Amino acid sequence: MATVTIKEIPTTPIEGQKTGTSGLRKKAAVFSEGNYLANWVQSLFSALGDESRGEAMVLGGDGRWFNKEASQIILKLACGNGVKKMYVGRDGYLCTPAASAVIRARKAFGGFIMSASHNPGGPNEDWGIKFNYSSGEPAPEKITDAIYGFTQTVSTLKMADIPDVDLSVCGVTKFGDFEVEVIDPVEDYLKLLKEVFDFDLIKSLLSRSDFKMQFDAMHAITGAYAKPIFVDQLGAPPSSCVNDEPKEDFAGGHPDPNLTYAEELVKVMFSASAPDFGAASDGDGDRNMILGNNFFVTPSDSVAIIAANAVECIPYFKSGLKGLARSMPTAAALDRVAAGLGVECFETPTGWKFFGNLMDAGRCSVCGEESFGTGADHVREKDGMWAVLAWLSILAYRNKDVPVGGKLVGVKEITEEHWAKYGRNFFSRYDYEGCESDPCNAMVEALRAKAASAKKGDKYGDYELDYADDFEYTDPIDGSVAKKQGVRFVFTDGSRFIFRLSGTGSSGATVRMYIEQYEADKSKQGVDAQVALAPLIKIALDTSDLEKFTGRNAPTVIT
Repeated sequence: MATVTIKEIPTTPIEGQKTGTSGLRKKAAVFSEGNYLANWVQSLFSALGDESRGEAMVLGGDGRWFNKEASQIILKLACGNGVKKMYVGRDGYLCTPAASAVIRARKAFGGFIMSASHNPGGPNEDWGIKFNYSSGEPAPEKITDAIYGFTQTVSTLKMADIPDVDLSVCGVTKFGDFEVEVIDPVEDYLKLLKEVFDFDLIKSLLSRSDFKMQFDAMHAITGAYAKPIFVDQLGAPPSSCVNDEPKEDFAGGHPDPNLTYAEELVKVMFSASAPDFGAASDGDGDRNMILGNNFFVTPSDSVAIIAANAVECIPYFKSGLKGLARSMPTAAALDRVAAGLGVECFETPTGWKFFGNLMDAGRCSVCGEESFGTGADHVREKDGMWAVLAWLSILAYRNKDVPVGGKLVGVKEITEEHWAKYGRNFFSRYDYEGCESDPCNAMVEALRAKAASAKKGDKYGDYELDYADDFEYTDPIDGSVAKKQGVRFVFTDGSRFIFRLSGTGSSGATVRMYIEQYEADKSKQGVDAQVALAPLIKIALDTSDLEKFTGRNAPTVIT
């Protein structure tokens, strides 16, 4: 077999390639220019050293613009740096949870995920890439820091002189000792989901003539998974899946499944003829939104309800839950479920890697973030399709003995029953997107100073302060410490407000304000969240001086 020629191509460092656990995100025009992507990929291989030589790796992404060209660059550099085999999703497709599943199922060394998550796609929009390790989890900081270090000194690209690989057809292509296997992007993931859920139970619901659902893939990657799972496997009518053809620019949309950007689904679900169940997923398939007939389930409630029903409704959990976890800004509904079940509940910084550590140590089964991310220990990423199937499992179990034409138990009824048992954690998040970074940083510093000087018993309107701080987390597994994870003001009744800056966009800053208030009184649990939270929202805005610092008098998105 012919030996592959490896070309050493000179390059120079490019500024701004600081990498986080969500990888590197910039505008697509930046990534597609010159050696920008190649420099980062070469720096990753330099950071890995000999670890990846002779190993198998995985490659896939969310179908956005530049993924096809990027795939070929990555394959050439993988070969040039001694990788033995690459598993690539057909057409370069792999939703993020499926990529994690493939890494685990095929015992790969790790994998590349080409995605900017829920951010828009296209030549003038966002692009991103990240590396996941052998458990399918996002790379730890020791790797991402090392990548950044090498991006500052990279001088040579080890590029294999091989032709582009046809990624449109499943099969194996060999170049000397290097092998590329194009795989069905659904197969490994579907096999895993069948091990987690009772597909026959879900099928008994979706094939009912008196039950209707709508899944909106938002022209993103779960469009490649929707019909194979919901229609082919579970018997839902094809009309149940909408916007299910992945587009490089997500058909001009913003593939973020929330009440603002999933407007098309929201209109359907809040209409007079609404289906019984609605769901949407994001750009790379790791986020989800759950809706009932004229009813919205907050992500904080969603993960709590899934956890409360998991053992009874999902075979994977029949032996019990190991523990639960939520990100700090997520409402504490999950904590109340954990207390009821007698299991641990962890409060972590935002970022799935913290959950992964707990899962690998056998201390967490179900976890979630208020940013529409929900998941379990079957993979090491949040998983939008998993959350949808979890809700369908609960609905199917609750309605298995209801005759066709009988009164079905719906999403609203299940949620209200949950509130009646555990109480309701009213929750809302205000996002102020695309703000100037410097004033936002100044606002957070001012809040830190206010939190540091605040005293227990201080009055904020009708609320009495319990404590205020800048959240810090010591990982119980590896002892690592994460500081400055969000400024929070927590009151004696459990109510709280939190401010964080988010780094998931490619430019500017996003200010996130989180508001939470607990209500045990059943007679008050049905109030609209914005009404219930209005006094605390005003206090939070006044305390932060947000309008003064940012110039914004209204949020971009309200959840």
